[in-house]
Amino acid sequence: MVNSGLKYPFGKRIRKIRENKKLTLKTVASSAGVSESLISQIERDKVSPSIDTLIAIIDVLDIDLEYIFKDLKKKRKVNIVKAEEKNIRTIGDITYHQLSAISSSEGDKTKDIEAYLIEIPCDSEKGSSEYGHAGKEMGFIMDGSGELEYGGINYSLEKGDSVSFASDIPHKLKNIGSKPLKAFWVTTPPRLFINND
Repeated sequence: MVNSGLKYPFGKRIRKIRENKKLTLKTVASSAGVSESLISQIERDKVSPSIDTLIAIIDVLDIDLEYIFKDLKKKRKVNIVKAEEKNIRTIGDITYHQLSAISSSEGDKTKDIEAYLIEIPCDSEKGSSEYGHAGKEMGFIMDGSGELEYGGINYSLEKGDSVSFASDIPHKLKNIGSKPLKAFWVTTPPRLFINND
């Protein structure tokens, strides 16, 4: 057990609920199978109960576990990219519009992802038939007609089609239609906008 100055105090919440339910320390202690003095110390944040004891107490009081630990919830970052703030990168005649870059909570860059729109003019292509790169990709054809060459095999892609693959195999996406090919693309880990998170 831990002395006063607990890192995660929640005793006051337990006491408030017990008192609202008009239950005595003795009643809760008896039902939870612990001593009355232990319940008192927990409510005053003098000791930290074991997991089993805590679960027994919240069962007796019919408390939602999430309520007890609501202050411990981590605030997750939400990334919003405003239309006027989008990064745009042009490589050759291919245009990339960054939609988002999401960093993993663990700090592992291999789990980060990025999403962007691709615009490929007629008879142009992105990628390479000679080499790949680490990661995975997923794409959705928004408009136009394309052809994915993956590991030496060609796959036809039309509006509404989606595709996903491991990026370590040589691959390239070519516009084979009569108008610009537009696609929504997701890659992990990020490659295009890696310095523009």
